[in-house]
Amino acid sequence: MTKIAASELILNPDGSVYHLNLKPEHIATDIIFVGDQNRVPKITKHFDSIEFETQKREFRTITGTYKGKRITVMSTGIGPDNIDIVMNELDALVNIDLEAQIPKKEHTQLNIVRIGTSGSLQKDIPVDSFVLAKYGLGFDGMLLSYDCDHVLEASFEDAFIKHTNWSPRKSRPYIVKNSSILEKKLLSDKVFAGITATAGGFYGPQGRVLRLPLQDPKLNSKIDNFEFNGVKITNLEMETSAIYGLAKLLGHNACSMNAIIANRANGTFSENPYKPVEELIIYTLDKLVL
Repeated sequence: MTKIAASELILNPDGSVYHLNLKPEHIATDIIFVGDQNRVPKITKHFDSIEFETQKREFRTITGTYKGKRITVMSTGIGPDNIDIVMNELDALVNIDLEAQIPKKEHTQLNIVRIGTSGSLQKDIPVDSFVLAKYGLGFDGMLLSYDCDHVLEASFEDAFIKHTNWSPRKSRPYIVKNSSILEKKLLSDKVFAGITATAGGFYGPQGRVLRLPLQDPKLNSKIDNFEFNGVKITNLEMETSAIYGLAKLLGHNACSMNAIIANRANGTFSENPYKPVEELIIYTLDKLVL
């Protein structure tokens, strides 16, 4: 088996993976992603015990036990580029022999759940509700650096491109389905399901205007009213499609959950945005231990 070059699999002097500062024994196979490093302890405060904690840059990790189940909580920072780092280095921890620098013969599968906050794009998804991403729709192009056609929903993508008259100068939108295993665990009558769109930036890529004009000022309204096989785009953020795509390529399970704190269609905002986030944390933790 060919050894992976040191320039490709970069390790710290202590043998931990370069950006995450983690060794294989530091992580559980059940992992919760959050964007904000300050949200990590807001989840792990519910743990029965903490066994490990570290931070490097925006990547903060705490591993412990919740109701007898070992879980790792990690902050990814913002954007698909960060997800590329996090997903590849997490996979390396469980599926590459870091000392020999060769892939392991037996594959270890991770279960990854993202907990985020978002604004709803649909009138019937109210503030303070939960949304599960049945699909991730990526506008960022990151996943297209990989040989990924076999995990994509091509007819779904074509319908979106036609509906929006997507500019050929932009990266082709890509669509990846979630893990049906995790969806079954996390979905209930309390949760709305749909498509979570992932933008490559916060301002222009999400239709926000400060001083720069947009390439397509009507794109957001086209996104809002897109529907394919009865599924609509529920919300817009910056990580889900990248998580889904890399999880599928690397052989892991992934599902994204969002607490809705605003509704763009209705112009409403949660009276207490911290409450639905806390409720989603407890809801997700309890579902993971079942």
